Amino acid sequence: MAKQRKKSDLPTKICPVCGLSFSWRKKWEKCWDDVKYCSERCRRQKTLS
Repeated sequence: MAKQRKKSDLPTKICPVCGLSFSWRKKWEKCWDDVKYCSERCRRQKTLS
């Protein structure tokens, strides 16, 4: 069985819209380099700001 990682050991990024830090998620495993926004809401607001 694979060794589990602590949440603090996961990579993080800063959302350019809200400025909050967000960490890696399993669903972003294959596209982590392309992820820029912490949520769908921030992604939609990118052009409004």
